[in-house]
This record gives sequence, C-alpha cells and structure tokens, in this order.
Amino acid sequence: MSRRFGGVETGGTWTVCALGSGPEDIVAKERFPTTNPPETLARIVAFFAVRELPAALGVGSFGPIDVDRSSPRWGEVTTTPKPGWRHAQVARAIGEKLGVPVSFDTDVAVAALGEHRWGAGRGSQSLCYLTVGTGIGAGLLLDGRPWHGLIHPEVGHMRIPHDRDAVPFAGSCPWHGDCLEGLASGRAIEARWGMPAERLPVEHVGWELEARYIALGILNIACVVSPDRVIAGGGVFDHPTLLESVRGHLRDLVGGYLETPLLRDGIDRYVVSPELGDDAGVLGAIAMAELSAG
Repeated sequence: MSRRFGGVETGGTWTVCALGSGPEDIVAKERFPTTNPPETLARIVAFFAVRELPAALGVGSFGPIDVDRSSPRWGEVTTTPKPGWRHAQVARAIGEKLGVPVSFDTDVAVAALGEHRWGAGRGSQSLCYLTVGTGIGAGLLLDGRPWHGLIHPEVGHMRIPHDRDAVPFAGSCPWHGDCLEGLASGRAIEARWGMPAERLPVEHVGWELEARYIALGILNIACVVSPDRVIAGGGVFDHPTLLESVRGHLRDLVGGYLETPLLRDGIDRYVVSPELGDDAGVLGAIAMAELSAG
C-alpha cells in the first residue's frame, strides 16, 4: 500500500482536511467552518488523531503567512484582516499536537501544486494559479515547486494602470486602494456596483472592465515570471464569458511584443480553467506533504 499523506486547506470561510495519496485515493475528507484559531486547529488535529497518522502533513493557509523556515514565526498567519487570526500559529501548533512533519504554504500555492500534479497544469515546468474571488491571489511554481522570495507572492496587490478620471472608483483594498485586488476582486465588484459578482448581470459594463483589469494583472505576471501556463479560477470566473474576454484583452495588451504562439492564436491554451475544482487546495496540500517527505 502506498504511503498516505495529510492535506489541510484553511480558507477564510471553510477548512478542508483529507487523508490519502491523490484524487483516486482519498480515504477520508471533512469540511467545516473556519472559526477562531483554537477551535479550528482542534478540529484539524482531531480529524487526523482518530485515523492513521499521515507520513507527513501539508497545510495551505489563507494569508499573508510566514513561509520562512528560519523565522521564529514560521507557520503563522501574519497581517490577515480575518478577526482573531492575526499572528495565529498554525503549522507548528498542528505538528506538535500530531507529532508528524508539517509543510506550510499559501492556499493558492498548494492549489497550484494540485493542478500541476493532477489537473490543468500537468506537464508545465512553471505555472501560475490565479484565483479571483473575494480577494485575488496567485501561487507560482518554478520547476514544479512553489516560488518564494523575500515573502510569498502577493499578486493581488500589484499596481495596475487605473485611469481615475475615466474610472473614479477609489478601490476597495484597505491597504492600497486601487491595487489589482482593490479594483478586480469580488469585494471590489460589490463595492463599485452595489451587488456581488454572482448577481451582476451577464451583459453589465462592469464585466468588460473586470476582464481588462485581470488581463493587466496576468500581463505583469507573464512579463516578470513567464510561466508556461496560467490557470484562472475563483468564484468571479463563474461568469460565462469572462475567461474568453480576459484572453482577448491579454492578447491585445501583449501587442505582438512577446513572440510566442501561446500569447497569440494559442492563448486559449495559455490561460485555462482549473480541472480539480474545490479539491485543488487540499489535494495540493497532500502533494506538498509528499514532496517534503521525499
């Protein structure tokens, strides 16, 4: 029997735990609300404690988080706006309770790992998993592993062109106002148009603006990181024509400067939808645990 690993995705709203070795071998899975740290961490520990202990555990968390293994605060959620979670210790706390090795990264980084291993990112050496929902985030993989620098990537807070005369909306980000997240997240859509994205009419003018903003963000990623593929997911992409509109804007913004078919006629193979759906994060956490265990 193959070794089994633990995966945990702590989202801002829901937490998911799973035990297994991949999509075809999940022996247990549980989803429950992300409440306060003591209650949520206790439920995570209990999920694994009553079953076979995994060989290693991967945790993908909402952020920002501390991913520096040499830091005394490795394993913490840092400057999150989620009440009660600022500087909450997650990875060390779980590892100490269960007595198993724990690896720790952002929820979008583990989703990228999941899609790379079993989903829309198969065969890519470098990959961007972009999620546009309540907020905006991205996991970047280089040579099949999450990329970190000074901190983990925070693409939602990139600055993109914003013509305040034409579009006077100041942005919804409490830190930066009109960063990408402040202009194009689900929270920004609701703040600007007075209704959540799922209720905004399909033909509403806001969707064309949304597509351009997201395309500008992807252009920045493509120019700086140059991933082989961009997987674009999250609740805002439930809009039926948004993905195709983003592709069109991105192709126009590149303007032929970058000579690759994937940014011209092949752009539908460059910016793609995820294949693992809501399981990308917890499956990616399992993949991360396996990678760390060697």
